[in-house]
Amino acid sequence: MSTRRTVVQALAAAPAALAFPSLVRAQAAPVRVGYAIARTGPWTTGAQVSQEPNYLLWAEQQNAAGGLNVKGTKRPIELISSDDQSNIETCVRTYEKLMGSDKVDLVLPPWGSNANFAVAPLANRFGYPFLAPTALSRRLIEMKLPYFFLMLQQPKPMMDALVDMLKASGAKSAAVIYVDDLFGLENYAALKVALAGSGISLVEDKSYPLGVKDLSPVLRSMKDKNPDAFIGLTYPPDTILASKQAKEVGFNPKFFYASVGTAFQLYRNVMQAGAEGVLGMGSWNGKTSAGAKAYFDAHVKKFGAAKEPDRWASGAAWASLEILTAAVGKVGLDRKAIRDYVAGGEHNTILGKIKFVGSENVGTPGTVSQWQKGEFEVVWPKANATAPLVPQKPAWV
Repeated sequence: MSTRRTVVQALAAAPAALAFPSLVRAQAAPVRVGYAIARTGPWTTGAQVSQEPNYLLWAEQQNAAGGLNVKGTKRPIELISSDDQSNIETCVRTYEKLMGSDKVDLVLPPWGSNANFAVAPLANRFGYPFLAPTALSRRLIEMKLPYFFLMLQQPKPMMDALVDMLKASGAKSAAVIYVDDLFGLENYAALKVALAGSGISLVEDKSYPLGVKDLSPVLRSMKDKNPDAFIGLTYPPDTILASKQAKEVGFNPKFFYASVGTAFQLYRNVMQAGAEGVLGMGSWNGKTSAGAKAYFDAHVKKFGAAKEPDRWASGAAWASLEILTAAVGKVGLDRKAIRDYVAGGEHNTILGKIKFVGSENVGTPGTVSQWQKGEFEVVWPKANATAPLVPQKPAWV
């Protein structure tokens, strides 16, 4: 298993070294930051869109500014990283080595709920703060791990926001598909609770297996029932499959919502003009804040226009690094002190103010976003909106 080490060396010429020996000594001791992330295997798309680019950009920016501020002393960041190959065992073994024998200063989380579910208890045991930007599960919160923090909004606030938006827009009926795993089951359960008493009836609900290749029979059945809203609690490949096949069978309800992956540039690239009006899980874009715009522009400058950050988890990944940077600046590399700083305060980020109760981010509200003219606009709640909701999806094109 190959391990990648990256460090931007401090630019210290010989005369400077003589003039400022203490400064050079400080710069010569990098902050070692370890992580495992998918570069191969089925987790790669999500990991390489939403997560690892942010780690690389963060280290580059900090080092360009002279290093990470560790309680007043600038020290370069050295990233110690490897490919977890989309494999839980590889992921766990890597973090065990990073924290146990390598004793890195800090760790950054892997991609996805399943990997975090496996690694979070380990990080807690070793006492490493873990700010996870791509994990979505009530079970992770219920584990009550004091060193573990979830950046993404969880199923209840996300489904509450969706139902609130549908109800406010006059929707009376909905049809739902959901992937038969932790993500799909938890979001479906939260959706059913949100729908109870909303006046919106569930005309059909169907689960489907991971790796599904054809959703057209269930989409045809749903088309016959003519619901106001379609809700897909789907992963990126299924989000695209459901969208393509809905277009093929002519299923075009007023509201078409598919969840993970809708926020990716890939969705817009694949669906092209057909993306217009499609709703999904998203929480920010370049209009959200000045910081969000600066982050978006820096990301595109480093990785190119073909690799934009996604409009949901990428923002959470960057916000997690903002919080970690502020913590280290304030309390240094004492991991217990970092954990207490994260748990105890309210944090300014590109997504707005973030606060944790236990492991859960309760500062970022549930949100709904919608593709409009090439941008994934936040449309609900109105206080967070970057554009008003278009309450009637146009015909597929």
